[in-house]
Amino acid sequence: MVGITSFGAYIPYHRVVREEFYKAWGGFPIPGEKAIASYDEDAVTMAWDAGNNCLSGLDPKKVDGLYLATTCAPYKEKQNSTIVATALDMRDDIRTADFCNSLRSGTEALSAALDAVKAGSVKNMLVTAAETREGAPAGMGEAQYGDAAAALLIGDTNVVAELLGSYSVSDEYAGEWRAHNDHFVRAWEDRHLLDEGYSEQLPKAITGLMKKCKVNAKDIAKLVMSSPMDVRRHGKVAVGAGFGMGQIQEPFFMTVGTCGAAMGMLMLVAALEEAKPGDKILLAQYGNGADAFLFQVTDAIAKKAKAHLSVQALINSKRTLPYYTYLRWRGLVTVERGRRPEIPFTSLTALKRSRKEVMGLYGKKCLTCGHVMYQMPFGIGGMTPIRVCYYCQTKDNFEDYRFADKKAKIFTYSLDMLADVIDPPGTPVFVDFEGGGRGWFDLTDREPEKVKVGLDVEMVLRHQSFDRGIHNYYWKARPVRG
Repeated sequence: MVGITSFGAYIPYHRVVREEFYKAWGGFPIPGEKAIASYDEDAVTMAWDAGNNCLSGLDPKKVDGLYLATTCAPYKEKQNSTIVATALDMRDDIRTADFCNSLRSGTEALSAALDAVKAGSVKNMLVTAAETREGAPAGMGEAQYGDAAAALLIGDTNVVAELLGSYSVSDEYAGEWRAHNDHFVRAWEDRHLLDEGYSEQLPKAITGLMKKCKVNAKDIAKLVMSSPMDVRRHGKVAVGAGFGMGQIQEPFFMTVGTCGAAMGMLMLVAALEEAKPGDKILLAQYGNGADAFLFQVTDAIAKKAKAHLSVQALINSKRTLPYYTYLRWRGLVTVERGRRPEIPFTSLTALKRSRKEVMGLYGKKCLTCGHVMYQMPFGIGGMTPIRVCYYCQTKDNFEDYRFADKKAKIFTYSLDMLADVIDPPGTPVFVDFEGGGRGWFDLTDREPEKVKVGLDVEMVLRHQSFDRGIHNYYWKARPVRG
């Protein structure tokens, strides 16, 4: 039996109410709100968050590979999936790959993972999809596109949703696109996009899959189908394929937005969270054709659906921001920087030497007295490696100790209004980790007025800085969500 063995999602903490776009530019008012990635988030960090949620309670060392699907990869020539895999503390003898440049890249990665497990090449694969697409200011895409990520663990044991079949169609057609040097998504006229693309290709994949698997629409508990901005067209396509409105999975347009390659997987995670044993779920994703998959839920779903932070909990956990903050975070307006020294150049040699400490958030545990110690690594401007135990003064008698998966509490903090940060005030904190160890980090996704000593926090991977084409990632503390 091959299928999904675990699942998880990630939706950023921040939202912009769509009325803000209408007030700024006029045009057509669109209801609801959209999720926006923080200034220190991108496809890599969100894929990590979704993957971390998916692997809750599981050992990442037992996963044989990771695929990352996105149209917004930070690097064009360098694997992005290796960053996520390293931050999740996976082994180095694994298979990693980036699936990019298509709204179907999420389901393309899913198909590749399912094929690899079926062939016996690997025992399990983690598939992640994350998007931070942008529409140009004053355009419909600016209000439409939302940021989100999802992750599925594919394997052949402890399967919660068995794969019954898949079907794909391909179509050479430009409805939405970005050329090599484009920052914003381009789109052609809506009726052309929806009539010639979405409404033509998705039904082909859905009906082709049902014919192949010898099932009818009435046999399907949930239809999970990526949605365009026109949610009426989404419902029309589903009904035209024989489905009732009660069978259609909520597309989250009003609360998250359309999130590209991550959309189908995000909706599938939400469907699995509410599924019952025996339910058949049909997943279909559009993009230069369409991919469709049929899964049947097993008895194992009852335990797995409660093992992670749910999509609804992530939607409910939010902070609403004004439009000008969104513009500043996206670098669409220029603001005066804090009068502080420039950040030193990135040392690739130092990053390579201390990549375990930087990307895995590793410290040391003294094998003589048992105390654990954290120290900011040299690779991001910290001190030289720990050689002597702070507590018993034993020299060079340590084992590696990971802090990334430990909960913590704020020991002390500061609100720095003069710091050169994109989201003032700067909020540096000292945290005490469960099990021992104290470290200094920035606090992200916080509301300054709610920061206090003793606040429960968790560690998250975030984008730290950009220097000469190099994306620097490191860890921050975040108030525990949900």
